[in-house]
Amino acid sequence: MALELNLQNKELTSDEIAKLAEMRKVCARRILLATSLASSGHPGGSLSTLDMLLVTYGCINHKPADSQWPGRDRVVMSIGHVSPGVYAVLAEYGYFSEEDFLTGFRRAGSGFPGHVERIVPGVEWDTGNLGQGLSTAVGMAQAFKMQGIDQKVICYMGDGEQQKGQISEAMRYANKYNLNNLIVIVDRNHVQICGSTEDVMDIDVAGLFEISGWNVLKLDDGHDTNKFFQAFGRAYNGEVAKGDKPTLIEAQTVMGKGISFMENLPKYHGSPLTQEQLTEAFQELGLENDFDKWAELRKKPVSTATKVKHVVRYPDIAAGEPITYESKTDCRSAYGNALYSLAQANNVEGTMRIAGISCDLEGSVKMGDFRKHSPSAFFEAGIQEHHAATMAAAISCEEVACFFSTFGVFAVSEVYNQNRISDINETNLKVVATHCGLDVGEDGPTHQGIDFIGLMRNYFRFSVYMPADPNQTDRVIRRAALDSGNVFVGMGRSKMDMVLAVDGSPFFGGDYRFTPGKGDWVRNGDAGTIITYGSVTPNVMAAWQKLKDEGISAAVLVMASVVPVDEAAIVEAARKGPILTVEDHHVDTGLGALVAMVMADNALATPFKRLGVSRYGSSGKPADLYADQGLDAAGIARSFREML
Repeated sequence: MALELNLQNKELTSDEIAKLAEMRKVCARRILLATSLASSGHPGGSLSTLDMLLVTYGCINHKPADSQWPGRDRVVMSIGHVSPGVYAVLAEYGYFSEEDFLTGFRRAGSGFPGHVERIVPGVEWDTGNLGQGLSTAVGMAQAFKMQGIDQKVICYMGDGEQQKGQISEAMRYANKYNLNNLIVIVDRNHVQICGSTEDVMDIDVAGLFEISGWNVLKLDDGHDTNKFFQAFGRAYNGEVAKGDKPTLIEAQTVMGKGISFMENLPKYHGSPLTQEQLTEAFQELGLENDFDKWAELRKKPVSTATKVKHVVRYPDIAAGEPITYESKTDCRSAYGNALYSLAQANNVEGTMRIAGISCDLEGSVKMGDFRKHSPSAFFEAGIQEHHAATMAAAISCEEVACFFSTFGVFAVSEVYNQNRISDINETNLKVVATHCGLDVGEDGPTHQGIDFIGLMRNYFRFSVYMPADPNQTDRVIRRAALDSGNVFVGMGRSKMDMVLAVDGSPFFGGDYRFTPGKGDWVRNGDAGTIITYGSVTPNVMAAWQKLKDEGISAAVLVMASVVPVDEAAIVEAARKGPILTVEDHHVDTGLGALVAMVMADNALATPFKRLGVSRYGSSGKPADLYADQGLDAAGIARSFREML
């Protein structure tokens, strides 16, 4: 390690200050070289955060030779664009070599992307979309608190970034839950892309944190390593006014610090230097411009040797005993009971493997029994879905099965980008959305989420499950808890009858086990197949009975696993005869679209029709809304009959 600083000391020694100054010069050179070699990147902010980064990595608990050491403190770079500065410092501390960084920066396939990513040793989270990093850091800090782990989380943020609303959500939450293991450092250089922060959108950074209940330490010069060391030490050691609260260090800095013609100019937020400027900058640093040497080395094939392989940190979960329902109930109650059962099987004092997060909807999403059983693992985030989604994802990476629950429109549409960043970060988030589709009924179109499958299919690492009744819901939730990776489970609001087998027993009860990627043939028939899932399944079963009474033998395939989908079952259905898909979802972006894609990919031609939501619903009883769009039993039977 380049430097080890003792936080028990009250100030840096003269030798340490001199060493940090020398390290700064080396790292500034790397920042300027890397961005000029790549002809892109962000040198200005990298230079303004540089002194603080050097001190931070000299203070925290970490092992550069083992970048994923479980006992490490976490450094979350919410300002992901200052990657040149981060990589320069990580190289200085021995995470990788200067050559690895300079020859790979911003080259396709290399281990050094333009915004910080976890493939770089020492980087904790893929960032770049400003405003989400604090929520990520809060999630890590909350996970440590929940598990009784004494580790710190440090989050670096920009000042322009503070204009994002999600940050205020995270501030309030961190204060409520007394996350005194969290330190935020704001690089207050007063510059963003389009000018000064005061001109673009002025904000009182320190005041905002202060009014949210945080400790606030103000530094008049974030480039003074001794002053920063002292402030960081106070925050790290808990030597602050409110010892049970998180701490902000607002440090006044200079964009492009150390290169006279770059300082305080918005241009250098994201502009590299020309060759002439690079030579001038190196002269100011007292260094030789060796750009040509590195440009030649960058002609070699890209190295991937430093790339960090993703390590899944997920607990061993006991599934508990499945519940079989005989009489009418709703899927969300089955979810709540399953989550409570999982808590009973996995959460004991001192060991919390299951966490639950809600946004002012604990009763509606049926998390009450879970909260009563595991109060230290249930987190009420308030009406702050953006923060809650990101925080839940971060918690899920710390050996916790984390369930985030709210209504469908809030769990998917509201937080699309948050879930996207979680998908990129390969988290283990369990999003369970109740109140999906027209089944929401009287609350009207603003609350009738009909786009969840279409949006979730845009991700690459989310499974999507839509159980057909409470019994299948119970088994889906238990399976979601067992598996690592991101899972979305959606369901309606209304009470419903159980799907029955031919003999009258609950089809999804007893020994039934849900298997991702497998559909369930609930009924066999030779006239064609109705493929469905979720809230409209009872209507499909009623339609099947109508057709049977008319002498029409239809098969019913319940496709609760929408992603991954059972392609073999779809192909089998297409070879049998006509297919009708029925869903409480936008008709063009749900299961019907998936079935059409599978048929096209397999060059299958068979009569095919899609039933779904073709326009926004009105405010009314779900049964009436379904009938209005042909999704009731009569409409489904009629559509199937017409295909014959």
